[in-house]
Order: sequence, then structure tokens, then C-alpha cells
Amino acid sequence: MLTKRQEEILKLIVEEYIKNAKPIGSKSLCDQLKCSSATIRAEMNMLEKYDLLEKTHISSGRIPSERGYRYYVDNIMQPKELSGEDVLKLQTIVQNKSLVVSDVIAQSMEIISELTNYTAIVLGKSSSDNLINKVEVVPIDSQKLVAIIVTDKGHVEHKNIFIDGLVSGAEIKKTVDLINKLIVGTPIDQVSTVLEFQVKPIISNYVEQHEILYNAFYNAFSEFTTAESVKMSGTKNILMQPEFNDADKIREIVSKFEDKDMVKRIEEDNQGINIYIGSENNFDDDVTVIKSKYVINGEEGTIALIGPKRMEYDRVITLLNYIIDNIKT
Repeated sequence: MLTKRQEEILKLIVEEYIKNAKPIGSKSLCDQLKCSSATIRAEMNMLEKYDLLEKTHISSGRIPSERGYRYYVDNIMQPKELSGEDVLKLQTIVQNKSLVVSDVIAQSMEIISELTNYTAIVLGKSSSDNLINKVEVVPIDSQKLVAIIVTDKGHVEHKNIFIDGLVSGAEIKKTVDLINKLIVGTPIDQVSTVLEFQVKPIISNYVEQHEILYNAFYNAFSEFTTAESVKMSGTKNILMQPEFNDADKIREIVSKFEDKDMVKRIEEDNQGINIYIGSENNFDDDVTVIKSKYVINGEEGTIALIGPKRMEYDRVITLLNYIIDNIKT
């Protein structure tokens, strides 16, 4: 248990280091704490013994340790009130009634990425409550189509369809018409089953090149119903932080952002805003991941911000809570 003065010193060091990314010496705290440099050094030595502070090298000031950040987040930090400018930027998105939930979340996280200079990630997956409302196809060339799938919740997904052979536009239209007739109103997670047991047995009665077209649509729809969407904003932001000026570290972080399986591991199962500092997260020991699960109007997924351990925790938590609270309403 820290004394009141030790907590105040830790708070000042964490918040100053978050701002400037420079080690903090005892002299810089004297005026704020109204005590001698020797007294502050003694308290900083105790905080170092408790593994809450650490030195970057022997003669430097102190910086927060991973454990120090955790103590700060759990015991000292208070959520920061949003500025009017922050609220205004987010309101333009969350109050836009023309946007579906998935777009509101994605665009809100893009704004938060811009406001904080951290990397924003949205992992979304359609709930089984979403029913197929309509399927449309746009031809790109003789063997490539884009299928546009719309659900009753307003969720829109695009899928590329590659046709292994030459087929006429009329045959494609017949296939789409048949699929629409049989799968409209079907829950997303049951589409593959309907295709297999209702469309496949009868498609040969309507479509000459049925095998090529059925296989193409089945493969595309199977991916749609099982895949989790990944949307990232500000992936370069984290590389602008002074902690990541080492070329090897930059390559390591970039490769992790490009690895979709690695990114998907950020998925959150717990409600509320959850903070994973350094070794606590499964992405990278040199970053903090702040994330939350959301379930809103039939859509569910994870929103997350990735930044240095020297993250502006109080502001990020307030920003993420604003999104969750205001999209629900």
C-alpha cells in the first residue's frame, strides 16, 4: 500500500512521461509537491523498489514500469472529460441516422485514431439475428463478380466471386434470382445449409451451367457467413511514437498489423473497457491494448486501440465509453 505522497509522485511521473516521453528527475517535482529534492528521491527509490518505477540507465530520471502503469490505471487514474471539440467530431457520426451500426462504429474509431494518434481496430461479426434481405451481383469482367449481401439490420457485405469458366449474364441472373427466392429471410449462419440442401438439389432445373455457378456462389457465401471482418485505422500512428524508432521494432510491429490472424487475437470476450499493458496482452509486449466487446442491434464485435505503454489512458477510456454508450441509445 502506497502512502499518499508516493501515489502523488507516481501519478505525476506517469502523467508527465505520457506527455513528453522523457525520464523524470526529482528536481522537476519539487515545486508541485512542495518538498525537497532529497525527500522526493527517497520516495522515488521506494517506488523503484516496489517495481513501480524504473531507470532507463544509471544516471537518468525515472519512468513508469509496466507494473507502475497498472497501479496507476487501477488505483489513481480518473477518466478524463472530453473536450467540446472531441464530442462534436464524434457526434457527427453517432447521430447520423443514415449509417448502419457497423459503419458508425468503424467511422467513430477512425476519428478516435485521429484524435489520439493510436491505431484503432474494429473486429466485427454479424450476429445470427441478422437475416438475409437481398443479394445483388455486379459483374467486373467475364470471370469475376462482386456479390452485395444486405441483411435486415442494414449490414452490407461485399464478396468477390470467381467463376471457373465462361458463363452468360443470363445464367448468372437466373442463379441470383433463385438464391434470392430461397435464402431471403434466412439467418446469416444458416445460409450455407440452405444453399446445400435447398438450392443445390434444384438449381440444375433452372440453370444450364449450374455446377460452375453453384460452386462459385457457395464458396463466396461460406466465407461471408464465417469470416470476421477486420477494419484498421491509423496503423502508421504507433510508428510515430518515440518508443518505436528502432528499425527492427518497426518491422516487427508492421508485420503483426499485416498478420490478420494476429490481429484477430485482439478479440475481447469481456464487457466493459479492458486494459492490457505490455506483457498482459497477446499482441506485443511493448504496447498497450485497450479494448471492449460490443453487442448492439444484432451486431457484435470488438473495438480496440493500440498504442505505446505510455498511453493517454484517461482520455482513451472516456472516448471508447462514449462510443459504446451513445451507439446503444
